[in-house]
Amino acid sequence: MQTNPLNLGLRLARTAPRLPLLSPRRTFTSTPSVFQHDPSQSSAPETTHFGFKTVPSHMKETLVRGVFSNVASSYDLMNDAMSLGIHRLWKDHLLRNMAPAPGTRLLDVAGGTGDIAQRFLAYQDNQGDSSSSVHMVDINPEMLGEGEKRFSGSQWQRDQRIGFTVGNAENLEFVESGSFDFYTIAFGIRNCTRPDRVVAEAYRVLKPGGRFMCLEFSRVDNPVLAAAYDLHSFYVIPKLGELIAGDRASYEYLVESIRKFPAQKEFAQIIRDAGFTTIGKGYENLTFGTVAIHSGYKF
Repeated sequence: MQTNPLNLGLRLARTAPRLPLLSPRRTFTSTPSVFQHDPSQSSAPETTHFGFKTVPSHMKETLVRGVFSNVASSYDLMNDAMSLGIHRLWKDHLLRNMAPAPGTRLLDVAGGTGDIAQRFLAYQDNQGDSSSSVHMVDINPEMLGEGEKRFSGSQWQRDQRIGFTVGNAENLEFVESGSFDFYTIAFGIRNCTRPDRVVAEAYRVLKPGGRFMCLEFSRVDNPVLAAAYDLHSFYVIPKLGELIAGDRASYEYLVESIRKFPAQKEFAQIIRDAGFTTIGKGYENLTFGTVAIHSGYKF
């Protein structure tokens, strides 16, 4: 991968450039109102899961926000430790699978620390394309702040090819319908209260012919490998969280959230139910099904 033009030593830019596809009335970095729960506007079940715990649906957003506020500063380091660096290969494969054309506009939701956005822009630069752009959305200001740090002072920021908005994946009211070529969400949708709403919003904001791509932890079918995976997940990962991030509980939740997320075939059906067309089974397993790339087209 081409070395990206970053200067991480510069001060975090809190007034990041905005992409014109976002409605001007909501193009700002912090949107506290997206965290307010309005029961009159919600048809979500009264309870949902937070890891293995059952909680009132309106509380999950706040609980998840707390988890990612706690882990934001060590998130990238923990990803390397938990996956032995393999998460980088998964994300690289996602970009090769995407194969975006010049001038592509990407909406990266649950964009967090910006590694998908960075890979996208570097990939396009390697193709000689300087016109593609990406807008990152994340519900957690601390995570999005880490993403802003990644791009602070970069040529991408100076060229207004990267933007940031705090927002809820289940309600992207600040994004115009039919305005993006690709929608990505990596390791984020399982933390949402209503994944079906997330997928429905992705369908709305994509242009006709646009593509939804989701990289998410999944189910390992081989029983021997599944047992080894469980051992790593429930014993090694929380311990790493305790040693590296000083936060065992948050990483226990993240492991539990993987087990509560729908299996590959079930989630592929959720994508089709939202209106997307899938090719073949609709997903590709990576590393024995530890993760899967789900994909759907808006035809």
